[in-house]
Amino acid sequence: MPIRPENRNRYPSNWPEISLTIRTERAAGQCECLGECGRGTHPDRCPNRNGAPAYGTGSKVVLTVAHLDHTPENCDPANLRAMCQGCHLHYDRDHHRQTAAATRRAAREAAGQLALEQP
Repeated sequence: MPIRPENRNRYPSNWPEISLTIRTERAAGQCECLGECGRGTHPDRCPNRNGAPAYGTGSKVVLTVAHLDHTPENCDPANLRAMCQGCHLHYDRDHHRQTAAATRRAAREAAGQLALEQP
């Protein structure tokens, strides 16, 4: 997954090396998701391999590295998982939903449009 410009400073300077090590050495080019993505499409380890056609869609697999706790500063190998783009997007879906809602709320507040009911 591309790093958003506003989050780039949260990653260590050696992130490219950390990511490459996880994807190539530990994962050997295969998605490490064991179902934690919640897709329900694979009973064991996801079969998707970097650069190969994805099962189900046939799109080219791009292997990424997910932070299991959604914290880019935490680069402990136990917190990192090589995931195909499909598993990574599904794993992050709730986190993305929350951050998108917070971004929209902040934009409304900045424009002077406060909500009638605060969550």
